[in-house]
Amino acid sequence: MDNRGVDGGAKDGGFAILGSGVGGLGAANQLSEHGIRPKLYDMRPRPGGLTSSFGSGDGFTFDEGVHISFTKSDRVKELFAASTGQKFETGQVYCNNFWQGHWIKHPAQVNLHGLPIDLVVDCIRDFVAASTGPEPEIRNYEDWLMAAFGPTFANTFPMLYTRKYHTTEAANMTTDWLGPRLYRPNLEEVLRGALAHEPLDVFYVNEYRYPSEGGFEGFVRGLYGRADIHCDHEVTRIDPVAKRLSFANGRGAEYGKLISSIPLPKLVPLIAGAPADVLEAAGKLACSQSVVVNIGINRPAESRAQWSYFYDEDIPFARVSYRRSLARASVPEGCAAYQAEIYFSDKYRPLTGTPEDWIEPAIEGLLKCGLVQDREEIIHRSAIWIPFANVIFDHDRRPALDTVHGYLDDIGIGYCGRFGNWGYIWTDAAFLSGERAARRALGAAVTAD
Repeated sequence: MDNRGVDGGAKDGGFAILGSGVGGLGAANQLSEHGIRPKLYDMRPRPGGLTSSFGSGDGFTFDEGVHISFTKSDRVKELFAASTGQKFETGQVYCNNFWQGHWIKHPAQVNLHGLPIDLVVDCIRDFVAASTGPEPEIRNYEDWLMAAFGPTFANTFPMLYTRKYHTTEAANMTTDWLGPRLYRPNLEEVLRGALAHEPLDVFYVNEYRYPSEGGFEGFVRGLYGRADIHCDHEVTRIDPVAKRLSFANGRGAEYGKLISSIPLPKLVPLIAGAPADVLEAAGKLACSQSVVVNIGINRPAESRAQWSYFYDEDIPFARVSYRRSLARASVPEGCAAYQAEIYFSDKYRPLTGTPEDWIEPAIEGLLKCGLVQDREEIIHRSAIWIPFANVIFDHDRRPALDTVHGYLDDIGIGYCGRFGNWGYIWTDAAFLSGERAARRALGAAVTAD
């Protein structure tokens, strides 16, 4: 056994956290409030996880995809604000949609005004028929879309977006992820949105916050001091009996209580003695991956929107965020920048080529929709690869997740964050899930004592 750099902890009930994203930081924060300083391990050279922000060296700052805070938790607001030194932007969320040359406010179902008349008529006709007909059996997300909107709208907008964003068909997805994400209007709202320009505000996000400088990571950077953070520590083995961690760098660590935000399909194979059925279940959990293409241009390109959705199948990206709209300090003076998200998944749509190979198709899409006017104005281009982007709620998810979580509960490994909980949760929910995991671990520690 290689005993180089063994950290203590098992005998004194020390707490270890795997993953320094917002879920792991939530766990660290809760433990810190109880006077405990946990050890936090991350495989990357710097903390932050998906909340990380990066300076490009030429004046641009980019995040790992679209990130804003719209939490309603006053405590989380205060923590995030304190992390920035009270330097953050506040605004009203405005996002829109691009479809075949048309820009309309989001959500599209109550903003049909300005689209081709035949399409609007067909959408309304189908919506009335779906609303007044017998209630159908809802077996999957496609059934829900047809019942909520009728076939014309469903096939023109959300079904196409599902393939681009979730990388699979709507019929292959459940509906337990929806929550407030897809607004189901009444007939009056549909008619008003068809007859008038942007008459309604029904989006589930209203006010947002974003750090004035340094990108979204500013909201969590101030929390790094809640733990002893060890970067460049990729876990290669977890022994839940000996309560020992092994890392790719040759080091090891003992723990008393363990909380993980590592994605479950990666976590379970690391656990010594994991049963075959649990390994099989973990392998069935699907998530999307993302190539985020960063484009900087040499003009301001003012936009009211913070981000936009794209439905055209010949445009590779599903969503674009506008860096200047979030914080002017994210771009050099007189410039603008876009982040275009292109989605893949090992299970349904594997990545072809390299992330950099998708920079040119993204530029072509930005030219087509007019966000970039000429190639000569591009002064920055780069790509970020995100191997875990969003959980895919396919029909395998629920039974597989029950098996995996049941096993982790049995062996005393806590879990948190988007990919520990394996849920469609936002930043604040991920943070709070870490705090809940810490409270559970604290309760178990007290019981054990």
